[in-house]
Amino acid sequence: MAQVALETESTLTDRFQTTVPSPVRQALHLGKKDKIKYTIQSDGSVVISRAAVQESDPVLGEFLSFIARDMQAHPERIEPLSASMRENVDVLIEGVEIDLDAPLLDEDE
Repeated sequence: MAQVALETESTLTDRFQTTVPSPVRQALHLGKKDKIKYTIQSDGSVVISRAAVQESDPVLGEFLSFIARDMQAHPERIEPLSASMRENVDVLIEGVEIDLDAPLLDEDE
């Protein structure tokens, strides 16, 4: 049996909700909106772990499907990006660096 490094507890509300204790959040590297996985062992014990990050975004997938259907139904609406439009985009994003993997700040949510 594994040695216990730390024990902590939390209380269930009337609606069976609880706050994940800070030491657990830290150990699992959990942030806001992260998912938790519960594995129930055959002996009745429960292992809590961080759920794997879902690679696909269902909302984005639906939006892309909508665009694909619209492109198939109305190919006459498809136009190439003009040189002036491309230049405008380049000016707008000049010097902007984005890390898509960086977590959002509290004020960004």
